[in-house]
Amino acid sequence: MVNTKHPAVDRVTAALAAHDLAPEVRWFEVATPTAQAAAEALGIEVGAIANSLIFTLDGEPLLVLTSGSHRVDTAWLGEQLGGTIARASKDVVKDATGQVIGGVAPVGHPSPIRTLVDVTLADYDTVWAAAGHAHTVFPTNYTELLRITGGEPVAVEP
Repeated sequence: MVNTKHPAVDRVTAALAAHDLAPEVRWFEVATPTAQAAAEALGIEVGAIANSLIFTLDGEPLLVLTSGSHRVDTAWLGEQLGGTIARASKDVVKDATGQVIGGVAPVGHPSPIRTLVDVTLADYDTVWAAAGHAHTVFPTNYTELLRITGGEPVAVEP
């Protein structure tokens, strides 16, 4: 039996409800900590997974929601943003999001995080994002991701 309760997931569903959204959170028996694993579990293209990646931009947390089919070109994106992007440590991820790597959601964080949303996600009618735990995902779309995160639309690679 899959446990379907977790405090991080509760915070995500509360954040979604604050935006008048109540998508069904899907729980998996096995963790899906990568875009590929989530896509396989859902039977969809990996590009329709909204990967929540935490970086730092000049030392400050930065959330990049990227299509599972993309890698963030941190040097190029940093140049576009006028700073230096580095991968965040697991402690920075946990402190910034209240969630752990492999289950980071676009919302439900202790405080707002500057968020960039990969424009490629607009190519999909439905995208799937982690819901605060590596065993969870929820459906959304590009427009909703921009709205609920206050995100900025960007290309994540040249």
